[in-house]
Amino acid sequence: MEVLAQLSSVSVSFGLNDVLSDVNLILSSGESLGVAGANGSGKTTMLRVLATLQAPTKGAVEVLSKEVHPRAHIGFVGHEPSLNTFLTLRENLEFVADLRGIDHQEVTRAVNAVGLEPVSDRRTDTASQGMRRRADLARIAIIQPVLLLLDEPFSGLDADAGSIVDRLISNTTKRGGAVVLVSHHQDTLERVTDSMINL
Repeated sequence: MEVLAQLSSVSVSFGLNDVLSDVNLILSSGESLGVAGANGSGKTTMLRVLATLQAPTKGAVEVLSKEVHPRAHIGFVGHEPSLNTFLTLRENLEFVADLRGIDHQEVTRAVNAVGLEPVSDRRTDTASQGMRRRADLARIAIIQPVLLLLDEPFSGLDADAGSIVDRLISNTTKRGGAVVLVSHHQDTLERVTDSMINL
């Protein structure tokens, strides 16, 4: 199996506050990892380090080292959906597709897959949180990242929509990618990931 991401003795501090301390992690292709921990334990910060959005204070980070532009192959679903509120839900997804040279048919497929078709032309600032979450998951379905990072992805989703997250995780690992899922719910992590760590 190919190593897609590695953290070696990684620590992150903000001022005098240590948010992450001496974290070691190896993530291989086809692997899904669950990350548990109390509030403030550094789970989101670790995801941001893996997404190359946060530099460590100490230690070494290697993420998708064989890719010329690694960030283009990372999909990050955070607490707030990555959407422009002045565009419709569909327009947001078409913008993502255009940036990557992806046909708009893939947008239609993703919209249908997440159950957004009836409301896809709604402006994002008038859409419910659940609709926005579904659109953010559709974004991931379109870009098909090698490394998928999920921060409490089930938050704001109804039970039916939870299966969308399950499929994204399964599809990513089957393609040879890897997934890191952060959740407060250990039973969820045990259900959808291969292994777990606690921060």
